[in-house]
Amino acid sequence: MKKIVISKLFLYKYRFIIGYIVLGLAFVGLMLLLPFFSQNGLSEAEMASAENSYYLEASAPLEGNLVDLPYHLLQKLSIKVLGLTPYAIKLPSVLIGLLLGLLLILLLNRWFKNNVSLLASCLVCLSTPFLFLAGSGTPLIMVVFWPTLLLWLGSKIQGEKRPKPIYSFWFGVALLLAIFTPYMLYFAAFSVLFVLCQPHLRFVLKSLPKAILAVVGILVLGGMSLLIINIVNRPDTIQELLLAKGFEPAMFPSNLWEGARRLFSWWGTQDGVFLAPLVSLPIFALALTGLFSTTKGFFASRNSIATVLIIFTIVITGFSSDRAVFLILPVSILVAHGLKYILEKWYGLFPENPYARVTAVIPLTVLYAVMIIPSLAQYVYGYRYNPEVANSFSHDLAIVRDNLTDETLVVKPEVYNFYRILENSTDIKVKTEMPEAEKIAFLHAKTTDDKYQLSRIITSPRKEKSDIIYLYTVKGE
Repeated sequence: MKKIVISKLFLYKYRFIIGYIVLGLAFVGLMLLLPFFSQNGLSEAEMASAENSYYLEASAPLEGNLVDLPYHLLQKLSIKVLGLTPYAIKLPSVLIGLLLGLLLILLLNRWFKNNVSLLASCLVCLSTPFLFLAGSGTPLIMVVFWPTLLLWLGSKIQGEKRPKPIYSFWFGVALLLAIFTPYMLYFAAFSVLFVLCQPHLRFVLKSLPKAILAVVGILVLGGMSLLIINIVNRPDTIQELLLAKGFEPAMFPSNLWEGARRLFSWWGTQDGVFLAPLVSLPIFALALTGLFSTTKGFFASRNSIATVLIIFTIVITGFSSDRAVFLILPVSILVAHGLKYILEKWYGLFPENPYARVTAVIPLTVLYAVMIIPSLAQYVYGYRYNPEVANSFSHDLAIVRDNLTDETLVVKPEVYNFYRILENSTDIKVKTEMPEAEKIAFLHAKTTDDKYQLSRIITSPRKEKSDIIYLYTVKGE
């Protein structure tokens, strides 16, 4: 009987390729369906983002409306093509989430072995904060996207003996676009300082072609010049990019506390649109293991990056507690370090014992299930059934689109500009005052006009105050 050589079996030989394909297909399907099964309402921030995106003018870059401009352009295109729907509002974040997941996989694959990068990628891409960012129709995801893209491009430049000039060019383009996202000016300064302080990266920088460095420099200077022009035209732009709207120095400690509470409230305290904790206890323990395992080789570039990114997270969280979600990036690196450390220690105990390697699959599977299943359950059920979080999302838009056709919708002045977008893709007319029409729908309001009679009340089972729309018709009609 012919002896079976495990290393020559198809499934063993191509196990990582098969794993990445399965992960990729599952991830794409999950992202595209994400707005349907959780977070399917809209928060106030999402409605404001959609409004800002839709009314964005072509002259916005020259008028000073630069903050999160790439995201708003993509969101405007989505709303123009699909109409004003919850899915259209969230679609830009879904697409960017797909790219972000791919970049995390590619980044971890650059720094770690296939088995480590595959396991760490699954943990991060199925975590609650990642799914929240990808399912939220706001530019918040860009705070994680740009640094991840820049780190991956930097790894392509640093990790090659002869780096291709194209990666340096795209690094400059990404850095140019990133500076229009809040707090990314800090990250750009951090990147330059880190390169100058890290010996190996200084050597790589000196070895790059001077022409490429000149092109990158011109791109960055061009972006900074455009930024300065816009700051002159709209001075509050600099506060939005460097701090936050309405930020005062006295708010820094309280923002830090709020961010820490969202990250580490393992007893389940909720806050607004965020489910706590953002980092589950098992993943935190694994990341902590990874942090301790990097102390010996701290000055290696990939080891020190995670620690410096944590410091960066603390700083920007002090400006705005929402930015605590940036911890996704350093946590993903530390989780990979933790997995690498655990696997090396286990295999180090039994370097020549194949049974020990096979047996390790069982505890690893249990560990993996303990980290992934509760995180997914928290995300899916928390945003649907936890009242402290679910009430932060409104289903009014979906109810309006499902129940109205050619009625005149009367809304409050503060949401008029948002619902007015419906007029461009439906026959619904939107007003803020009592109109002359045969069929009138009041959003969260009633009328006492004797000319009209109540014909229907449209309710929602997801709200404590379930009466959403009051539909009136002219008496005698």
